[in-house]
Amino acid sequence: MLFSTGEGTFMTGSAVFLTQVVGMSAGKVGLAITIAGVAEFLFAYPAGRVVDRLGPKRVWAASGIGRAAAFLALPFVEGFWQYVAVAVVFSAFESLGGSSHQAYVLDVLPPKERVETQAYMYSSLNVGFTLGALIAGVALAFDDPEVIRWTPWFAAALMLLNAYAITRLPAAPHDLRVASGERRQRPSGPGPVRNVGWVLAMFFLGTLWTNQVLLHTVIPLWLVEATDAPTWLLAWLFGTNTVLCIFLPAYTSRGVRNVHDAIRYAWVSTGFFVVSCVITMATHSTAGLLTVVLVWLGHVTVTGAELAISAASWSFQAELMDPRRRGGVPGHPGGEQRARLPLGAGALHVPGAELVRPGLAGDRGDHRRRDRRSRPVGAARRAVPRPALPAGGRDAGDAGRGPRGAATALRAAAGRAGVELS
Repeated sequence: MLFSTGEGTFMTGSAVFLTQVVGMSAGKVGLAITIAGVAEFLFAYPAGRVVDRLGPKRVWAASGIGRAAAFLALPFVEGFWQYVAVAVVFSAFESLGGSSHQAYVLDVLPPKERVETQAYMYSSLNVGFTLGALIAGVALAFDDPEVIRWTPWFAAALMLLNAYAITRLPAAPHDLRVASGERRQRPSGPGPVRNVGWVLAMFFLGTLWTNQVLLHTVIPLWLVEATDAPTWLLAWLFGTNTVLCIFLPAYTSRGVRNVHDAIRYAWVSTGFFVVSCVITMATHSTAGLLTVVLVWLGHVTVTGAELAISAASWSFQAELMDPRRRGGVPGHPGGEQRARLPLGAGALHVPGAELVRPGLAGDRGDHRRRDRRSRPVGAARRAVPRPALPAGGRDAGDAGRGPRGAATALRAAAGRAGVELS
């Protein structure tokens, strides 16, 4: 909740911050977010290796400090290249945070509790996003660029507090191994990059997770640049999304018990995503109250896409991820989603094939990965003893994204801005 309150405060007003405070055009914002997304995608694999080597808890805490530093720098950004530099640094720590949080949660939770527990964690995460949206709404109501300029410092303070809270959590088995000085043995079998089934699954899952770019970047910029809706509506949109994501995840995740259910939920997410794009595009030619209602409805339907793919993602991670490579698997598609949608899909005009394709190809990738996971690999696959106390928090997708991230996640903060509008 600490993490998401800070990130939600900046995220809600990020479109206004980047266009009115920094002075970037929507096109430059789209290019910057693509560069940051590519950077996060490239950082994902080495970040996972760092987590496996150093232990998830300490890397997770360090990522919070790094993200706080990026937020502290944002008020002093004055142009495109300065923002790109901060966004790339943030992306590096975002990758570390995503991998370490994911590794920690899967390491300390028994397999049967992972999906349900992550659903409750996701709800707690969105309580924070709701608080962040309310705080940002107050800042936006001043209609003063200077107020918006300094909101990242509030996010930075909560990031530092969150990093301290992470250090108070119990050590995961991987952390205990590192602390004991035990030398890590290289796991047998193919590494994550050579595991074609898993790479395909994550690639197409990343396509469906572009709903977060639509939710936090495209629709807000579309509202500011292409509709007559008031800017304070942004706070209500984020509030609606997060309230739904507080109360519904525990219920929507109940239908996901295995990989087959997860694939079915991926199709449901695809349907909601396409409907949201169609509804939101229509607001370009509407006015007044009708615009407000349609923009809100577009946000509700993209929230449906988020809830469905979140539940699917938790199942994929719990059932398909190699337990010996918790951090070394590029299983968090946050960077890919931000790299692909802004320039590749062209704002809200997302080709149908780009969204529907994961339901077809992702099915094949997931089953290939499941077949590989069902083959015994010897004693090295034995489960590591886990502490009884479950973990909380998020990668940021962070969570998150976790999935927001994760889900992340979200993960969804300084590196997440806008796209070029058609």
